[in-house]
Amino acid sequence: MADFSRILAGPYATMLLADLGAEVVKVEGPGGDDTRTWQPPVRDGVATYYLGVNRNKRSVALDLKDAADAGLARELARRADVLVENFKPGGLARFGLDYDSVAAGNPGVVYASISGFGSAPGGRSLPGYDLIVQAISGFMSLTGDPGGEPYRAGVALFDVMAGLHATIGVLSALNHRHETGRGQHVEVNLLSSALSGLVNQTSAFVAGGVVPFRMGNSHPSLFPYEPLPCADGELIVTAGNDGQFRRLCEVLGVPELVDDPRFRRNEDRTANRDELRPLLVERLRTRSKLDWFHEIIAAGVPCGPINTIDQGVAFADEVGLDPVVTVGQGAAAVPSVRNPISFSATAAEYRLPPPALDEHGAEVRRWLAEPAGEERSA
Repeated sequence: MADFSRILAGPYATMLLADLGAEVVKVEGPGGDDTRTWQPPVRDGVATYYLGVNRNKRSVALDLKDAADAGLARELARRADVLVENFKPGGLARFGLDYDSVAAGNPGVVYASISGFGSAPGGRSLPGYDLIVQAISGFMSLTGDPGGEPYRAGVALFDVMAGLHATIGVLSALNHRHETGRGQHVEVNLLSSALSGLVNQTSAFVAGGVVPFRMGNSHPSLFPYEPLPCADGELIVTAGNDGQFRRLCEVLGVPELVDDPRFRRNEDRTANRDELRPLLVERLRTRSKLDWFHEIIAAGVPCGPINTIDQGVAFADEVGLDPVVTVGQGAAAVPSVRNPISFSATAAEYRLPPPALDEHGAEVRRWLAEPAGEERSA
């Protein structure tokens, strides 16, 4: 796999595929992937942002403005099963690395392009930054307190989502090639990923003509489904149906609320949330969030404390998810978050730590100088 992507969406997709067995050659410009400099935080002088999405890859630095390096890049593309890039649409054409040029010499290639707003004339020139897409998609209009400012998510949500969509597209196109022998161009853009990923909120408008609005941590269609204060902090409580609400009331010691006509059905609880909320909070404030967490969970009602990231990782470890893996050995070993997919027969592998810039440059150049066999190799 030839990885001409940088920052997040493309590198995340290629890392996931590398975990599942793909041999990935990461092509970087002379200055390296931008995220190498996105610090702090750092580990041994390297940005943890970069470390988080670049394991299991080999790095080669190629200056596409240099004729010799551009030739090596084209040879890599000619040999690749898959090519992933996130340049502005059309940006690789001047180097002979656009889909049509690559497919002319490698008709079986699966060529995945990730952009901000697609390749149509109206969107191809727009910069594809996640924060901009969070704003333009409407996501930020839904995030924050009802009377407050719009907020971004605490992670580049749509970069990650587009990376996942690109991964799905690549795998589907590889299956199509297995059946037909033909490659194809897979295109993913952040705005389409955002609109799809907003699911019920975009559906509210597209199918129902309703424009959603900020509700803080409240859910537009369910209650309780939000943080509720306990004696020492907040607990997320999500009673998503009438049975769960009944069990919640029993645990809290307020069974009379179940038959109250204001709260009998989910529609009633949602309409009368301002009356129901203080009645639940009155009971929850009598004990700690962890005390209530264990009791409410035992009753079969979903809930969970609001954790910090370190507590979230610790909780994943407590429930047996083994969330952290070590990639590499000795001084080069890097802790990394486990690939989230589990297989019964083909487990993810963690072969290579995130590479230094051009760490495998000599190796890749030697390989590209050798006569290519009939089989693709990257």
